[in-house]
Amino acid sequence: MSRWTWICEKCRGDSRRHVSNFTLEEVLQWAQSFEKLMATKYGPAVYTAYLKAEHSEENIKFWMACETYKKIASRRSRISMAKKLYKVYIQPQSPREINIDSSTRETITKNIQEPTQTCFEEAQKIVYMHMERDSYPRFLKSEMYQKLLKTIQSNNNS
Repeated sequence: MSRWTWICEKCRGDSRRHVSNFTLEEVLQWAQSFEKLMATKYGPAVYTAYLKAEHSEENIKFWMACETYKKIASRRSRISMAKKLYKVYIQPQSPREINIDSSTRETITKNIQEPTQTCFEEAQKIVYMHMERDSYPRFLKSEMYQKLLKTIQSNNNS
């Protein structure tokens, strides 16, 4: 086993990554803003691993599913995916219910029969805000991020 096993274990759901795939520049960008974290190559995967360890990965999973959903051109595929998103993330008591206000939930419930590409947009914004304000600051202070940063910095200095 490599000494990078801890990050591989954290990213297991995404792939068997090694720390050598991360650049110091990218890992430092993650601390500049949540937007930059989400825009980098490996940031979303590492952040997802962190949320999984924190038992709150439903937010990022929903956000990523919405990004995919918005690109669906076929009406039939959009209806199918919308129903799946509703069942998994929106419906009360669903397996990965996200934290959104009741009016947003009601609007989605009404629009689910004939879903548009933007019917989850408001919920996606709310979830993004939760991640940015709540989980992201904890991620930057986490042992996972700090350890990764120190490891890459020491590799660059040796």
